[in-house]
Amino acid sequence: MEISSKYNPAEVEDKWYKYWMENKLFHSEPDEREPYTIVIPPPNVTGILHMGHMLNNTIQDILVRRARMEGKNACWVPGTDHASIATEAKVVAKLTSEGIKKSDLTREEFLSHAWDWTHKHGGMILEQLKKLGASCDWDRTCFTMDEVRSESVIKVFVDLYNKGLIYRGVRMVNWDPQALTALSDEEVVHKEVNGKLYYLRYRIEGEEAYAVVATTRPETIMGDTAMCIHPDNPKTAYLKGKKVIVPLINRVIPVIEDEYVDMEFGTGCLKVTPAHDVNDYVLGEKYNLPSIDIFNDNGTLNESGAMYAGMDRFDARKKIEIDLENAGLIEKTESYTNKVGFSERTNVVIEPKLSMQWFLKMEDIAKPALDAVENDTIKFHPAKYKNTYRHWMENIKDWCISRQLWWGHRIPAYYLPKGGVIVGETKEKAYEKALQTVDYPISIDDLRQDEDCLDTWFSSWLWPISVFDGINNPDNPDIDYYYPTNDLVTGPDIIFFWVARMIMAGYEYRQAPCFGNVYFTGIVRDIQGRKMSKQLGNSPDPIELMEKHGADGVRMGMLLASSAGNDLLFDESLCEQGRNFNNKIWNAFRLVKGWEVNNGTGQPETAKIAISWFGNVLSKTIVELEDLFSKYRLSEALMTVYKLFWDEFSSWYLELIKPAYQQPVDPATYEATLSFFDSLLRLLHPFMPFITEELWQALGERKPGESIMIARQPKATTVDEELIADFEITKQIIAGIRTIRLQKNIPGKDELELQVIGNHDNRFDSAIAKMANLSSIENITEKSEGAVGFLVGTTEFAIPMGDKIDVEAELKKMKTELEYCEGFLQSVMKKLSNERFVQNAKPEIVENERKKQADTKSKIALLKESIKALEQ
Repeated sequence: MEISSKYNPAEVEDKWYKYWMENKLFHSEPDEREPYTIVIPPPNVTGILHMGHMLNNTIQDILVRRARMEGKNACWVPGTDHASIATEAKVVAKLTSEGIKKSDLTREEFLSHAWDWTHKHGGMILEQLKKLGASCDWDRTCFTMDEVRSESVIKVFVDLYNKGLIYRGVRMVNWDPQALTALSDEEVVHKEVNGKLYYLRYRIEGEEAYAVVATTRPETIMGDTAMCIHPDNPKTAYLKGKKVIVPLINRVIPVIEDEYVDMEFGTGCLKVTPAHDVNDYVLGEKYNLPSIDIFNDNGTLNESGAMYAGMDRFDARKKIEIDLENAGLIEKTESYTNKVGFSERTNVVIEPKLSMQWFLKMEDIAKPALDAVENDTIKFHPAKYKNTYRHWMENIKDWCISRQLWWGHRIPAYYLPKGGVIVGETKEKAYEKALQTVDYPISIDDLRQDEDCLDTWFSSWLWPISVFDGINNPDNPDIDYYYPTNDLVTGPDIIFFWVARMIMAGYEYRQAPCFGNVYFTGIVRDIQGRKMSKQLGNSPDPIELMEKHGADGVRMGMLLASSAGNDLLFDESLCEQGRNFNNKIWNAFRLVKGWEVNNGTGQPETAKIAISWFGNVLSKTIVELEDLFSKYRLSEALMTVYKLFWDEFSSWYLELIKPAYQQPVDPATYEATLSFFDSLLRLLHPFMPFITEELWQALGERKPGESIMIARQPKATTVDEELIADFEITKQIIAGIRTIRLQKNIPGKDELELQVIGNHDNRFDSAIAKMANLSSIENITEKSEGAVGFLVGTTEFAIPMGDKIDVEAELKKMKTELEYCEGFLQSVMKKLSNERFVQNAKPEIVENERKKQADTKSKIALLKESIKALEQ
């Protein structure tokens, strides 16, 4: 196979992805091997690839490719989420642009438009993932509203309802006035908002005096049904047993007493609006107060808003402020910053609202899910997220699972003509139940299905089970083989939405954890630390990035900056670093394959040394990688392989074995080098799948269908740590000689002599001579006059200079360095003579200072000796 002079990522990537697909190398079926399973966090069906997807799916691909190369039966299940709120909003916007109102369509007509949208846009993000190299089993692609998943969701709803865990009732919910639906607490994002605190005057009935209330939402006074004071607050004791009059609308409301009121906040008086505040709702229930809902679903005021009916809530706030001011009913206003809830999906301010909704009781099903994470049956990486998880699970609230939308799984609840509800998987099954329940004649057409659909997360919480059809067919071969899955890779922002709920579903429906490990990625931010977003325009297009730097380059660039749970500060220069590494691998391969092999050439001693040394370094690195992967430290794993290839293999090994210009290489060295290259490509493959496949195929003759993807990861052999340590000393000697060349401006082609004063292991002398271009290495008792030396450990190495240096210039430079070293030694000794520092600093810091002292003393002695030699 011919290798071109330059690496062309686009050509290589398209070719090999097609090859993998044609040979079904991503596909998995149950067999006798150990399974390794990952389910993709299903991206929204309306979505396009962004940098968060890139990071998340790169990590999944690394894990699944490595598992495949460990001989496991790896299965990565892809799919998309129907995303009720986001998709419905896009479809509504599209229809609006065409002059069509959702309200003018029947449910069936609207759903027809939604399905058209889904079929048009739905597969886009999965196609984009292929460009990244994602090795998903595309034959298993799922969609949360396909037939199997839909059937699973409805079956679970009916089951939980029959177990008494699902109920319907009027509760205070988070209402999204734009999407016109209830939201769960987890779908509300709290942001700090700069607003005003309004001090309003409520006249005391029958008196000329006022009670003053501080509020951030004066428009809600229309819904006030009480004023509340703390029973022990002397400042407000004068209000006990009295009534006050709501400003502008003159409704008389009672003053109630409850310890809930914060005596220190505001005036000590609290207006109670049970229909529009969660805490007020609790007070309303406790004291049997009426609830007056003043808002329409779209955030405008209804007829209970009196003269402000029909106005938007924020416009009404401005108008009420003016009217209260004119009526002399505002005592003062203050600037005030408070946290306000916003809809995660539409970014509008949510309204607390009393609404009839469906809820799932969470307390009982949460317990096994909490225990599983607490006892590390399911491990979090990083473990810090256990605290976040525990706090939420211990304070869990019932889950509002209904949404006032059409796009989604319609709730399988059917209302009877004379009241009551029947829950069934289909209308026909509900009708059969109804016939056994009611004592009056009904037809199937008399049943009216609930208009709401289920929260999108109510389908995705079943994902690790439903992708294998484990709800409908709980004992099928796929679910028995692939479940529980091994790893989940996701963002910490959906730890409650999705991770916790999947764990609950796993214990409820499989009595087992749904995965063994959760790897939490960080958030991808720009170089300034800002979260990437369309609004800021700071997010690069991933497809363009891959076209520019290659998929392998982008994968590497992202991972180098990302450790589990930590945010990634993305800089395109990281992708350039990735691309440069690709070029390094490519050029190293071309160098090796370009050598002529001569069977009659004997193996040089330097090559024997290099092969022995690198073989040990390779084995040691394989052991390190296994440890890093077991701890999910993937960024460190990549950096470890990167250094192995760039530093040890390219900069040292290849230089040690490289034949002289236009000279052949011996067959033993060549075969060893190809074998090392093969191992390096296999270690790199999970991180950089495309270039490694291209070069692995070119490394030798391959059969059709063969792939590095299914080649085994290299195994470590016994590591000679002593040999590696000894060779590190050899590297230091070579580096010392190269430094002298640099400092003295001696060309690399000029041969030098090396003098050794002290103990020296001469096993690697041939390597030193080759890498440093030496004519001789001589053990002596005293170095030559004018020789320039350096220390490695306690052994001195020196290069006789002869006429190679300018004595005056060299003396000046050495004296300047000596002056600096003596000053530095004084500062270190001053620190070490400080008793407080020695006693209080960490032992390793003190030890480091002592090492600096010893090293600097040695350097000073060497400099003085060199100066003396030059001056004589």
